[in-house]
Amino acid sequence: MITYDRLFIGGEWVWPSSAELLDIRSPHDQSLVGRAAQATPADMDRAVAAARKAFDHGPWPLTTPKERQVLISRFNELHAERATEAAELISAERGSPISFTGPVQAALAGQTDAYLRAAASFGWEVPLDPSGGSKALLRREPIGVVAAVIPWNAPHQAALAKIVPALLAGNTVILKASPENSLSVLMLGEIAAEVGFPEGVLSILPSDRETSEYLISHPDVDKISFTGSTAAGRRIAGIAGEQLKRVSLELGGKSATIILEDADLATVVAGLSFVSFANNGESCWNHSRILAPRSRYEEVVAALKEMMEGLNVGDPADPATAIGPMVRAGQQERVQSYIELGIKEGARLVSGGTGVPEGLEGGCYVKPTLFADVDNSMRIAQEEIFGPVLVVIPYGDEEEAIRIANDSPYGLSGGVWTADTARGVEIARRIRTGYFLVNAAAVSLEAPFGGYKASGIGREFGSAGLSEYVELKAINI
Repeated sequence: MITYDRLFIGGEWVWPSSAELLDIRSPHDQSLVGRAAQATPADMDRAVAAARKAFDHGPWPLTTPKERQVLISRFNELHAERATEAAELISAERGSPISFTGPVQAALAGQTDAYLRAAASFGWEVPLDPSGGSKALLRREPIGVVAAVIPWNAPHQAALAKIVPALLAGNTVILKASPENSLSVLMLGEIAAEVGFPEGVLSILPSDRETSEYLISHPDVDKISFTGSTAAGRRIAGIAGEQLKRVSLELGGKSATIILEDADLATVVAGLSFVSFANNGESCWNHSRILAPRSRYEEVVAALKEMMEGLNVGDPADPATAIGPMVRAGQQERVQSYIELGIKEGARLVSGGTGVPEGLEGGCYVKPTLFADVDNSMRIAQEEIFGPVLVVIPYGDEEEAIRIANDSPYGLSGGVWTADTARGVEIARRIRTGYFLVNAAAVSLEAPFGGYKASGIGREFGSAGLSEYVELKAINI
């Protein structure tokens, strides 16, 4: 069992204002994984004060980009050395299958490397007229104190997507994590302490939602970077607007994947086993609306049914597991309620359904569930369920498929499956999302990630992600 009885504030392990520790229990079997301190508003005050001092009076924002890159490179090396340990801990505390957390943790070094490459060629101070006709400089400067607020579904990936670019730009950062991720996120404090960032530059604090709102409302916070639900994002955007804080929001999704008539169905279902069910279906970018041509509709439904009923559901520590438990009982109940809703709405239940898989009654499990004969106006097609539930929607021609795909309040991800890649790219250009896959292509960590519409504001990864953490200054000479 792991115990973190202190919080990481300003680069030091300090005793929290409350001595009470939170029990972190496995959603697989409710066994005790560890205990961790939780931040209160008083702890947030201390972290913000340290960050404010480090930014206003400390050396960090005055260091060169190269100096900051050296420290982040060292952080990346140390983090990579603990990838396996982190993957196992994340699987234990939140139920992500090790078949998911293992590859994700191994890939995070590449994510940080992409930020480092962007920082190396970013143009921190450049002449506006390189020919020399104008004596003006464009500077990219840090914003100030950043509150980075992350969800529970992929703690290290979400954390590094924010703290790495924020620190590379010269900001100071308070990372706020969900209670469910207390252990794995506080592990990042151990790595940061070994790197030796200057005093006050980085704090890492798990806390509840009320304390999180206290942090983002704090007058000494200059920028909010949030990943989470659209409902919470709207609340944060309102607070940021009132205080004129800089804000970036990576929010929910209800992504559609379009299967064209010429697609190879075996390839499609193999790909959807990941892009629809990664991380137990608890990922904002998962493709949960499957658009199938009427000419092949029943063939698609049958193939999806076979694939889904072949997914191993169970212990997240087992490498053979594809679907683990939901993160907590409340999320299990939420997903179950949507399955019940789909049945009431008149969708055809093809596989799965209500109840817990046999033998897994002690955990927060749901059955991977497939609905067919779904109309896109149904709530199960419009609302983010955040679990292993797929809906299959029929379409007539490509124009109808594009219309259905775009008929969503969200615009985060999406995909198309076709034997004609050029045709797939043409369809991609017409879908109102920030991130799109043609035949489940491998993603580029240089490419920006973020959404249209209710899926958020701003982008992460590469140079676009780095740009979210700088102010632009023009110096006329």
